[in-house]
Amino acid sequence: MQSSWFEACGVAVAFLGATLAVALPCTGSAIGVGTVGRASAGALSVDPRKFSRALILQILPGTQGLYGLVIWFLALMKLGFFNGTIMQNMSAWGIVDGVRFFSACMPVAIGGLLFGIAQGRLCASGLSLIAKRSDELSKGIIMAIMVEFYSILCLLATFLMLNSF
Repeated sequence: MQSSWFEACGVAVAFLGATLAVALPCTGSAIGVGTVGRASAGALSVDPRKFSRALILQILPGTQGLYGLVIWFLALMKLGFFNGTIMQNMSAWGIVDGVRFFSACMPVAIGGLLFGIAQGRLCASGLSLIAKRSDELSKGIIMAIMVEFYSILCLLATFLMLNSF
């Protein structure tokens, strides 16, 4: 009985990795989008005509949550969740496999959390720029895209590691 419990722990650890791969980036995106939303409310109280510019900057921190969702689906597919082979995997996966899978999910999980928050702060600062100079939206977007690049690297790292399963 103890060995079957130990074997099932591998899949449980893998599921925890998949869960964190979606939960942490969505949390980072929610914090980031909320940060920009608060800054947008202040900027729009002065000039409501800048709504479309503010909305563009508010959308950007939400991408990390999307990356986490994509990885979550990929992870569940690899675990056999959708095709009904999850029970077979439970007996085949050991704890080492579960930890490897968990570790593969961590770049997008941790990166999504941190970069979503950082991008939200940067986009909120970009709102200060467009509040004073409406024609400078592209500069605010470019600065936010610099953070996005590293989120994409985390997505790529997780994607490549998960494809080894």
